[in-house]
Parts: sequence; structure tokens; C-alpha cells
Amino acid sequence: MNNRFFCLLTLFFILSCETKEELTFEPLSISKKECQDCSFVTINVPKAIGNSKLANTINIAISEEIISWLSFNETGKANNIKEGIDAFITDYNELKNKYPEESMPWEATINGDIVFDNGQILTIQLESYLFTGGAHGINSVRFLNFNKLNATELYREELFTSKETFTSYAEEVFRTQEHIPAEANINSTGFMFETETFYLPENIGYTDDGLLLYYEPYEIASYADGPITLLLPYKEVNSYLKLAVTP
Repeated sequence: MNNRFFCLLTLFFILSCETKEELTFEPLSISKKECQDCSFVTINVPKAIGNSKLANTINIAISEEIISWLSFNETGKANNIKEGIDAFITDYNELKNKYPEESMPWEATINGDIVFDNGQILTIQLESYLFTGGAHGINSVRFLNFNKLNATELYREELFTSKETFTSYAEEVFRTQEHIPAEANINSTGFMFETETFYLPENIGYTDDGLLLYYEPYEIASYADGPITLLLPYKEVNSYLKLAVTP
């Protein structure tokens, strides 16, 4: 009986140490430019160190997001960041061979930072600038949220106890912020919500100041309007969140 108790105590101690093991990061910096007038890619993002489930979950999520930004040819799928970079450069070179006088070099710049970590929730913000021709490049932002305790990525639908209830609350705050009367159409002041119905943005991230709703350019307004954001203090939204955040 004593031996069994000792074994259980030892196992508990081991599991506790593994749970408390701190997650650490190192910078991942990749740059590729083959010539002065060639397309180029520059990437600077955090990389989780180690082979834990959480580290692998984070690194895979970052890699997949970067690959999706760099992918223009749907016939092939890059398996890692290096392949994604090579595919980006190759797609431009193929275009240049077809239209040598009309093809300006492409550019991809992707940066990432840890913007929130309270021991339970970790949020990494990725920002990209992509130029693949046209009048201007495109800036994009992605928030990757993770539950550190169970080593999983938190997708938008998993953040709320009731997405519908939170959406109704967010619409009230949005209307107040943007001076849209409660009885007016959501697009009455110039926004471009599809079906003229308020909806949450694709990007929602935890920050030190509150839950950030981030609408990309083009998502609900013109490109000239830039991103539209709504910052909600945790004390106001904790009742809607599955994982409450202590302010």
C-alpha cells in the first residue's frame, strides 16, 4: 500500500513538473532574394522551442498561416515555410516569363509577435505586406490564439459561450463607437456588411488591454478606410468568454 502511494506521488510530481514547464521562444528569421530586381521574401516570427505538444501546435499554426499568405498556385501545396517561399518566387518567375514588360517584382514581408500571455492563453499576432502587382500592396493581420493548458489552438467559434449572444453585444458596442443609430441599417453610414447584417470579423485576438475585434481592409469597408477595430475590456466581455481573463 505504501509502495503504491509512493508511485502515485512520484507520478503526480512528474506530471506537475511537465505542466509547469515554461514555453520559450526564439526568433525565426528567413530572407530570400535572388537578385537586385527579383522578388523577395522576408519573414521574422517567433518559434516555440522544443517538441512539446504546445510548441508543435504553435509552430504548425504559424507555418500554415505563412504558407497560406504565400500560396497563389492552387495546383501545388507547400509542406513547410521554405517550400512556401520557393513557390512564391517560382509563381512570380513564371508570370514574368509570360509578361516580361508588365511584371514588377513581388514582395512578401511577414512579421510576428507575442501580444498576450497570461499563463493560460497565448496570442500571437502576424502581420503581412504582400505586393503581387497592381496599384498597391495588401496589408493583413492574423491573430492566433492558443489554450496553453491543453495545448490547442483556439478558433474563433471556440472563444464564446454563445457566439450569437456575443455578436449581439458586439453590435451594440460597434454601433455606439461608429455612431450608427440602433434602429438604422448597419450599413447606413457607409459600411459594407454583406446581407446588411452585422457579423464578427475573421480576426479576434486577446491583448493586454482587452479582446480585439479586427476587421481587415475590404472586410466591411473600403481599402481607403483601413482596418476597423473594436477593443472590448475584459471586465465587459468575460461573461461571454469560455476562458475569462482577469483584468
